[in-house]
Amino acid sequence: MEVERGTVSLGEFEFECGESIPELEVAYEAYGEFTGDNAVLVCHALTGSAHVASHRDTAETSGQARAWWDDIVGPGKAIDTNDYYVICANVPGSCYGTTGPASENPATGEPYGTDFPPVTIGDWTETQRALLDELGVPALHAVVGGSVGGMNVLEWAKRHPDHVDRIVSIAAAARVDPQCLAFDAIARRAITTDRNWNGGDYYGGPDPEDGLAIARQIGHVMYLSKASMEKKFGRRAAGRDAVRSFPADPAASFFPYRDVESYLDYQAERFVGRFDANSYLYLTRAMDNYDLASGFESDSDALAAFSGEALVMSFTADWHFTVDQAEELAESLRDADVRTAHHVVESDHGHDAFLVEPGNVGPPLSDFLDDGVDGTAVSDTEDDEIEESREFAPVHNSLFSA
Repeated sequence: MEVERGTVSLGEFEFECGESIPELEVAYEAYGEFTGDNAVLVCHALTGSAHVASHRDTAETSGQARAWWDDIVGPGKAIDTNDYYVICANVPGSCYGTTGPASENPATGEPYGTDFPPVTIGDWTETQRALLDELGVPALHAVVGGSVGGMNVLEWAKRHPDHVDRIVSIAAAARVDPQCLAFDAIARRAITTDRNWNGGDYYGGPDPEDGLAIARQIGHVMYLSKASMEKKFGRRAAGRDAVRSFPADPAASFFPYRDVESYLDYQAERFVGRFDANSYLYLTRAMDNYDLASGFESDSDALAAFSGEALVMSFTADWHFTVDQAEELAESLRDADVRTAHHVVESDHGHDAFLVEPGNVGPPLSDFLDDGVDGTAVSDTEDDEIEESREFAPVHNSLFSA
């Protein structure tokens, strides 16, 4: 598999908020060979990176050694790099090579911190379009993404309808609902009330690790379902070698340190070692602010200029972005006269299903990329046509959720 990794400077960039930075650098990876009409843009989820598929330089990839969708992207896989030229770019505001709060502000020689402009999913989309221009890719066969990456996909159909033929929005919706807004607000509060956050100016000193750890733990609870948590943890006590990561109250020694607590502590420890707290604030704000209908009378009006085809994919136990929300999106696409399939996967994994169930995600995705709505074996009518025959993939830890 041919792999290209790099960072492209887009020069001065004005964000949707009206603020500018003198230079925006974008980290990207590209796989396969571009033939003129076979480009597929993959949009990563909240804390993901451009490193979507494994290759020989994996260990050198900006702090995130594990390819986040390696079961889906690669030779012979659902997004087949033998056929498609696959690009994934890290979004502005992140901390995996693209300019964000932890990057140096050339005006001061210090990290931007919270002086970095607020970012939106619209900014991500415009950055990707500019990157593709630099790479010599005028149009896309498809844009694919999960979770907030699925919102990024919708913004492509809204902003650049003539530049993409097919869109695939997986485990996403036209906007975040109030319950998830509330969880994200609590996660941000955990960061900004950490004694080390220091108004976002913590670089060079202690990081707000406790706050970021709690924020990530809240996120992991959002990404799992009751059924998956019961199956994976139950009420079991953690093993004897498990050690608490956070200070405990004196009474804790009388009670068991449970397996679910140990899991959340472990995930939090790994996360604070690889991610920036300010980036978490910026990216969750971008997700929470997103509204497909913004600037239009409705979601269908926002999508009216898109004349391609769409695949919407949802998972029955996902309460972050529900099947009902996905069906509302599919209906909006149909109302905009977009040929649309809504594929509902029977799954108990929760929101993480789009990452951990390649056996369920890959086949309909591959069919759609190759043949469109007519050729894909997914429901394009009602969400009661669930494919119950598909077996669940085994539950395992996901490092790059949402």
